[in-house]
Amino acid sequence: MNPILQEIPYEFETERLLIRGSLPGDGATIRTAVLESQPELKPWMPWAVEVASEEDYEIRVREGQIKYLAREDFWLLLFLKGTNTLVGCSGLHNANWSIPSFEIGYWLHSQYTRQGYITEAVHGITHFAFTHLKAERLFIRCDCENERSAAVARRCGFSFEGTHWHDSRDHLTGKLASTHYFSKLEL
Repeated sequence: MNPILQEIPYEFETERLLIRGSLPGDGATIRTAVLESQPELKPWMPWAVEVASEEDYEIRVREGQIKYLAREDFWLLLFLKGTNTLVGCSGLHNANWSIPSFEIGYWLHSQYTRQGYITEAVHGITHFAFTHLKAERLFIRCDCENERSAAVARRCGFSFEGTHWHDSRDHLTGKLASTHYFSKLEL
């Protein structure tokens, strides 16, 4: 079936979170969270080195909504349930509908780290992907130095597949970097 014909919810909940696709007006909120978390994000997220303008973030969220509806990419915002408090962003990226397979990416606002929110979100997104997108394979990749991100993958039951040694360059230092890969299969 062509993925555009699939009925895919635009939001869902976990115990403490409302997880939904981006909407017009979300740009300023996301930009503020990135600015407030920039020191923690910069080592791992190239897009956090130079924070884009509020207008650019608004363009991104509107493009994100279009990509979600087109079933090309599923950018997901993480809000405390019952509030407008953004705790982070995640999503299902690099869609390969022939399998189907998706990559889960994530980051948290620094104020909400070490409280279990990203683990809860990844569990919820994993369930969402297997249930609504009929995913057969999900994967998480992270810099091999990003121990906290790798710990999330392990806590969420993703299997360590291996390390791609010297497969990229660190965006801050230019030195060679390596990437850990984790996966979970729908069995």
